[in-house]
Amino acid sequence: MNSVPTGSSSSFVPPSFFYMPTAWSELTHSSMASTAPPLSLLYSLLLLLLVVAGNGTSKPLQRQTLFVTPLRSPATVVPEEDEAQSLATGVDSESEGTLSPSSFHFELSHRDSLLAATASPEQVFSLRLDRDAERVESLRQMLAEVAAPLPRNVTGRRGFSSKVVSGLAQGSGEYFARIGIGTPPRYVYMVLDTGSDIVWLQCAPCRRCYSQSDPIFDPRRSHTYAAVPCGTPLCRRLDVAGCDTRRRSCQYQVSYGDGSITMGEFSTETLTFRRSVRVPRVALGCGHDNEGLFVAAAGLLGLGRGSLSFPSQAGRRFGRMFSYCLVDRTSAGAPNRSSTVVFGNSAVPRASSRVAYTPMVRNPKVDSFYYIELTGVSVGGTRVPGVLASDLRLDPSTGRGGVIIDSGTSVTRLARSAYQALRDAFRAGTTGLKLAPGGFSLFDTCYDLSGRTEVKVPTVSLHLASGSAVSLPAENYLIPVDTRGTFCFAFAGTDSGVSIIGNIQQQGYRVVFDRDRSRVGLMPRGC
Repeated sequence: MNSVPTGSSSSFVPPSFFYMPTAWSELTHSSMASTAPPLSLLYSLLLLLLVVAGNGTSKPLQRQTLFVTPLRSPATVVPEEDEAQSLATGVDSESEGTLSPSSFHFELSHRDSLLAATASPEQVFSLRLDRDAERVESLRQMLAEVAAPLPRNVTGRRGFSSKVVSGLAQGSGEYFARIGIGTPPRYVYMVLDTGSDIVWLQCAPCRRCYSQSDPIFDPRRSHTYAAVPCGTPLCRRLDVAGCDTRRRSCQYQVSYGDGSITMGEFSTETLTFRRSVRVPRVALGCGHDNEGLFVAAAGLLGLGRGSLSFPSQAGRRFGRMFSYCLVDRTSAGAPNRSSTVVFGNSAVPRASSRVAYTPMVRNPKVDSFYYIELTGVSVGGTRVPGVLASDLRLDPSTGRGGVIIDSGTSVTRLARSAYQALRDAFRAGTTGLKLAPGGFSLFDTCYDLSGRTEVKVPTVSLHLASGSAVSLPAENYLIPVDTRGTFCFAFAGTDSGVSIIGNIQQQGYRVVFDRDRSRVGLMPRGC
């Protein structure tokens, strides 16, 4: 679906209190005739009100076109290349691919595409909303626990005595990429997530492992794998570090908000992207004991702000900068475009004048997330009075409040009072559309657009602390939820303690994370 901004109708319909009585003669012959003003004065007053309204005191509602395309199945995942060829040719020499460029990019796949061949569009979308709810709940739990002190080091062969919530619900990771692990590279699907830091994957031998779509990585078959020794500075950077006293190797554990857990040996290994860019000595967890809501992927590539995330580790080489652009895989024309992530200088688009930058905000209680300051929202070109900057501001003393921009949450959540004001303003601008009864899942504002090919809807813009405004395409906030033509307003309220700009609202934008300059940028039509 594509949106085309248009102006609203310039015709003016005066409110009902401007209309004149049907028969002025009845007024002039009533008992009030002696106090009524002259007719010429009434006509002049009415004309003045009409002129003032027509000259802009009553601002016309700005609208844009939504092309109505019911829900459809996403395209299925097809790996770009036959990675078996790289295994057969033994791409393992340090001379091949070591002199990597300062920038590189690769494609992302939405996890819905893994289900497209076996489930209906409604089932796929319903599962996506279920994952979304799990992720937001895990975030709520995480923020509720940030004030508790965490023990950093625990000794022992395997055990970790403390419960540590080190990331969001792993089962809710939304975007995957093919990444080569080790030398020679073994290609697997990895979840990319801006809400997590640790890089990890399942490793053989497995004590407990979940089902994944690729063979489990065996570190014994890679000659660049190295265990991190106990007590080293790298080991101490873990939130919770253990020690295998027999191997003298550092042990890691990551517990997620949904109860999922991964634990094993902390190590360094070479990662290969697009069969040409090799990044050596990436610290990652080699998980021999993994359980919970993990699905299909071999592990996770954390893109958060923490010191052990991939952008942090590769920062010296790639300038602590990356960007991604997410494509709506269910929209018309999506098969011709791909979601991508870019690391290095090329992460900032050449047409940088079109990028709306705003400062990153640091949460001293949680260092994983990318916070920005949202100061308001406009509907139809007018700021919504009930969306207050104070309701969206981070409280550094408690770590609650604020707004994060997140790749793994689908639907944008706003503090409940702000959401209700936004929803009411949008409803007021769509009185000409037929409401669908009952809502849908977490959505309470839905419309029956069956039989329509396009409709006019009010514009929606997000206002950033930098003064920039991000104008969303119509398909980023009024989305199909079934194959019958039901569309819902894709925002929701939350009491979780943080507002989230989700990936549905980010679609079509190149989102730039420039950590050297401590800023986040959004560029429209960036894919």
